[in-house]
Amino acid sequence: MDLALGSTAPPQDIELRAAAFEFSVEPALLLDPHADQILDANPAACTLLGYDRALLRQTKVSTLHSGQLPALIVFTQAVLDKGAYWTNALTPRHATGQSLRLEYAGSLLPSDGRSLVLLTMSDLDARRRRYVDAAAEDHMRGGIATWQRVERVFQDIERENQLILRAAGEGIYGVNAEGKTTFVNPAAERMLGWSAEELVGKEIHPIVHHTHHDGRHYPDHDCPIYAAFRDGAVHQVDGEVFWRKDGTPVWVEYTSTPIRDRGVVVGAVIVFRDVSQRREADEKLHAALAEVDRLRERLELENAYLQEEIRIETNPRGIIGQSEAIQKTLRQVKLVAPTTAAVMITGESGTGKELIARAIHEASSRRDRPLIRVNCAAIPRELFESEFFGHVRGAFTGAMRDRIGRFELADGGTLFLDEVGEIPLELQGKLLRVLQEGNFERVGEERTRAVDVRLIAATNRDLKQEVQRGRFREDLYFRLNVFPVESVPLRERREDIPLLAQHFLTRESKALKSELRLSEGDARKLSRYDWPGNVRELQNVIERAAILAQNGRLRIDLPDAPSVQPSPAAARAKADSHPVVMTSAEMRAHERANILAALQACSGKVFGPGGAAEMLDIRPTTLASRIKALGIANARGSGG
Repeated sequence: MDLALGSTAPPQDIELRAAAFEFSVEPALLLDPHADQILDANPAACTLLGYDRALLRQTKVSTLHSGQLPALIVFTQAVLDKGAYWTNALTPRHATGQSLRLEYAGSLLPSDGRSLVLLTMSDLDARRRRYVDAAAEDHMRGGIATWQRVERVFQDIERENQLILRAAGEGIYGVNAEGKTTFVNPAAERMLGWSAEELVGKEIHPIVHHTHHDGRHYPDHDCPIYAAFRDGAVHQVDGEVFWRKDGTPVWVEYTSTPIRDRGVVVGAVIVFRDVSQRREADEKLHAALAEVDRLRERLELENAYLQEEIRIETNPRGIIGQSEAIQKTLRQVKLVAPTTAAVMITGESGTGKELIARAIHEASSRRDRPLIRVNCAAIPRELFESEFFGHVRGAFTGAMRDRIGRFELADGGTLFLDEVGEIPLELQGKLLRVLQEGNFERVGEERTRAVDVRLIAATNRDLKQEVQRGRFREDLYFRLNVFPVESVPLRERREDIPLLAQHFLTRESKALKSELRLSEGDARKLSRYDWPGNVRELQNVIERAAILAQNGRLRIDLPDAPSVQPSPAAARAKADSHPVVMTSAEMRAHERANILAALQACSGKVFGPGGAAEMLDIRPTTLASRIKALGIANARGSGG
């Protein structure tokens, strides 16, 4: 045998070292701790242990020390770490089955890239007998001091047995094949709050491992610790809890290693550590990452809404018009915008209810937060709650991830519910609760979230009538209708038609890169039409006229429908079928209003490209004369 494995020593030196191992009076074993193998044993070791040399070479180290795996691991690891270590805590079995009380001295022996251990053994019982004999002889000679030294030796031996497991910082305990505790180290006592006396001899699973962290029962047949008895494999587990004596959980990671005696699994040793602080840090990190994801999703959705707002090109003035109806609406906007009151905007489709909502939002203190628009008429009935309040992953089929709702997205800003009369009756109660209490829950989640939202609703229905028919909650109606605003139909503010038409035409001209103008005849034609589709229909007509224009002249295509004149002569028109006849004063007032509309559309510019004369299709000098005759002031000449 070569004890200088991998050495370059001369052959005669190697032979001498092998002979020293072979003929040493000290029992010695050569171990491979990583493979759990006895590589060789000298004759003195065979005599001490009672085994044949060939049989010892086939025996595992752990088998020789059945039931002592924790102490064996501590010893071998100490030798590997320190280079040399001794212990008297290990008691190998003699071939007759008797446990031997030995003192081990281990030395690290490097060998071709692997680490072996040279183990020398000393029989403590034989040593004691020698001490006893010596003490008796000394006592007969009056050697009391020698006997006291012997007593101290035995006290040191007992103390060493207790220090082995105390040295480990991890909790360690053993169980036999019946699940009963065989030993518990002090670290485990500290972490669990149970003393060794309270645990040893009892089944430990019902005491410290009976329940999952969420309160579910943990049956012992599912326990990885007990699984080691069945499959003989090492089980490493993270993310479970042991229960302290005071009933509080401690998060642990543990390893359950089976213990074998002559090839039979007789128990397991469990090494565990408290990972509560790491778990808490992980949970805080996950919560922070979830909050980052939530904020990122919210920013992405807000950005999508802002991009949509950018695509909606609106005049810087917002609401366009000079009629008394528009002025009244603007006064209402100015009054309600600084408050947090809910606003109900009523009116026919296409009258600009959303423009009024935007004007209220922009004039409020919430202007720096988004205005979130929800078209209630476009949401499927079964998705209303998710659309309003959001959902968590798995809340329903197709919910693949968490999603925030419109209320949460509008937190700190304004939520505009268009066509609010389309909200299902069963959801109206939840909407009322959010308005009253300022909190809600996502679909599939129990957590209550608080929001601060300014609500503006719009409808083209008669909600009072809907309440009477039982299709709309009366309490919700009163909650929404705190400040009513009416969006007037276009036929009731005909003086605004030329201004709106010119605004839409200017936008279309930029898009088509062409020079288009609205003539006086075009303005009269547009003003006579009733506009059942209101401003939206006017916008579509102008867009179509711009596309069909030829040589800079619009081609306005309107349905043949009875017109309504915006003058006192309208009463006479209804009385008979003859053409309307205006008085001189009516004609003068109509001409004055038409010129004023053209001047306003052209920002007071009379002649030149884009001037009022060009829009009215008359000579600039003629227009100047009419302006003077009609007493119209604040008109500019050429605009360059």
